[in-house]
Amino acid sequence: MVLTTASVPDQDKVAYWRAAVGRALVPVSVAPRDDGPFSGRITTDRLGCLRVSTMEADANRVSRTPELISGSSEALIAVGVQVSGTATMVQDGRRAEVSEGDLVVYDTARPYSFDYPERFSTHVFQLPRHALGVSDAAIDQAVGTVIGPMDGFGAVLRPFLSKLATSVHSYSPAIGGMLANSVIDLLATLVTDGARPVPAEADTARSHLVLRIRGHIDGKLGDPNLSPELIARTHHISVRYLHRLFEGEGTTVGRLIQQRRLEECARELARRGRTSPTVSAVAQRWGFVSPAHFSRAFRTAYGLSPREWRSLRVEGVAAPRPDVLPVAALSAGGRA
Repeated sequence: MVLTTASVPDQDKVAYWRAAVGRALVPVSVAPRDDGPFSGRITTDRLGCLRVSTMEADANRVSRTPELISGSSEALIAVGVQVSGTATMVQDGRRAEVSEGDLVVYDTARPYSFDYPERFSTHVFQLPRHALGVSDAAIDQAVGTVIGPMDGFGAVLRPFLSKLATSVHSYSPAIGGMLANSVIDLLATLVTDGARPVPAEADTARSHLVLRIRGHIDGKLGDPNLSPELIARTHHISVRYLHRLFEGEGTTVGRLIQQRRLEECARELARRGRTSPTVSAVAQRWGFVSPAHFSRAFRTAYGLSPREWRSLRVEGVAAPRPDVLPVAALSAGGRA
């Protein structure tokens, strides 16, 4: 089944799309984010008790309300594969940021919302909750969560689901039924894996990776091209996973880079000697391309200009410690 707004009059497109999503997936409310004509296309097919759909649409907000849920006869578990674009999903008080390549698990029998800020595409796999054969506790723990493209079992499952979604129409009913049983087993594994507490050894490995990345940043501070994207590529992880690693560090990767650059500049400017490099030379050595940007960031962090800092330190007057940046430094942000 293919449903599209392509031939629908502009004034009827949103209502048509709401009905199309309700027919292919579950009834939801739809609120476009833009004023122009709305565009959407959804294809859906079945593999046994498994419904497989691919949805592409303009920016919009989708909500599954208690009123809509009360009119549904069956509780379904859904697994979405974000093909393009981003989304913010909320269910059971959990807020999940969904990026390209992520898997997201949700329960159609509970209120939820998806906010798509731009045009997007996603595959959706729906099956009866009871068909999973896993405990309610495991399902409750897994719904409303995102599994990144490099995270656990999701890294193995995502390519398979993406391929299956684009070829589901090519299988005979007999093969489709066999495939459905296999997919349900895989989705049950995904839910169980998502509900499992992180083992101590995995947490240790994550800590080691953070330390390795911090060491890499320290060794590359002079490279003006140092960025989260470059760091993630060097360590063979996604940018999203890199940011997740640093959520527990109390800072972002971009802020850490700038903080470490400012610390090294402050230390070098404070050294006493017969000959001292210029302020711009120090800034350039530690990765700052723009002297003006460096001066602003330095003053925000230390409350002094680089020249004032140097004069005070050379004269032996007390100044803020270069190894402790004030909170204001963290708002300077980003890549220098």
